[in-house]
This record gives sequence, C-alpha cells and structure tokens, in this order.
Amino acid sequence: MSGPPAAASPPGPPVRVQAELDAPLSRWLWLVKWLPALPHYIVLVFLWIAFVLVSAVAFVAILFTERYPRPLFDFNAGVLRWSWRVTYYSYGALATDRYPPFSLGEEPSYPARVTIAYPERLSRGLVLVKWWLLALPHYLVVAFFLGGLRLGWWDGGLIALLAVFAGFCLLFTGTYPRGLFDLVVGMNRWVLRVAVYAGLMTDAYPPFRLDQGGAEPGETP
Repeated sequence: MSGPPAAASPPGPPVRVQAELDAPLSRWLWLVKWLPALPHYIVLVFLWIAFVLVSAVAFVAILFTERYPRPLFDFNAGVLRWSWRVTYYSYGALATDRYPPFSLGEEPSYPARVTIAYPERLSRGLVLVKWWLLALPHYLVVAFFLGGLRLGWWDGGLIALLAVFAGFCLLFTGTYPRGLFDLVVGMNRWVLRVAVYAGLMTDAYPPFRLDQGGAEPGETP
C-alpha cells in the first residue's frame, strides 16, 4: 500500500525577501545605531564562521546524498534571517527603529523577513561549481553593493552610502524617501539571493534583476 503523497513544494521563488518601512522613524537614532547593534555584530561574526563550516559539511552531504541535511539548512537559514534583521535596523537600510531580536528563528512581526524554501533534492554536479564559478558574476555585483569596489572616496559599498543618505533625509525632513527605500531593499534582496545560492541552499540561479520594494514581484506590498 502506497504511503501518503509527498508534500508539494512551496509556491513562489526559493528566496523571498520582505520588508516594511516603519513610520515614523526617529530623526537622530540612526546616528548612534552602531552602538546598540554592536552586540549583534559580535554574535554575527561567530554565526558566519559557523555558516561557512556548516556549508562545508552540507557540501559533502549533497555530493553523496543530493540532500542538504535539514538541521544544517535550518541553522544557515537562521543566520541569514538574523543578518537581514540586523542589516535592516542598522546601516544596510536604517528602515526600522525596532531592535532586532537575538534569534535564529522566524519573527513574523519584525518588519524585515526572509523565507527560504527547503529543497528536497540538489544537484551533485552543480554543488561543485555554483559557489565559485557560476556565482562569480554575482560576486562582482555584491562587492559593488556591499563594499570592496571603491566608489570614489567611499569604499563602504553603495547600500551603506544610500542608507546614510536616507539617514540625513530623516535628520532634516523627518521622512525616509520611498523610492530610496525601494532601491535599498532591492539591492539587499539581490545580496540575500546570492548568499542563499552560494551557501548551496538552492540550485535556482539568482536572477540578474533588481526587484525593488518591500514585496517580492507579484506580491501585494
């Protein structure tokens, strides 16, 4: 007698990045957010070291079994969720004043969320090349967004530069320009998609497309 049918794969893209612009935002808090965010930065250093080690173990597992062990997947997905919340609060967006939780789990009430669909099967062949060869063009774009490619006198990356500009808009006008918010979230969405792909968590190649705004394409903001 056959067993129950396999669960259907979650609809939509393998990586969904969502964000909501909080209002009102403090005019001045962004000037000192580096201080309350400091404990998160320290924790994230160790979490990202663990992310790399877990990805190496997953590499071997995928090579032999075509599966990403679910506990390892959940941990790395948690690191990306935590990172996105801290990025959104601090100088990767400055789009909320709500302090990010110290959590690897999903936080549906937080205005920055990332959802990653678990793949039932992954390619043995792709796992050998996607994280370095296939992802290389995306790494160049991500370096431009995050830093590593000098922008005149600024080498902190385009995302941080635009976030600081949004901070000055808050300081002098009390508002975060909506078009600027959409652009900043779109660039962060690109970075997160590449992180998921390079972390071996999907075989779906990240699109060379800047999907701006707080909702994924086709979703209602």
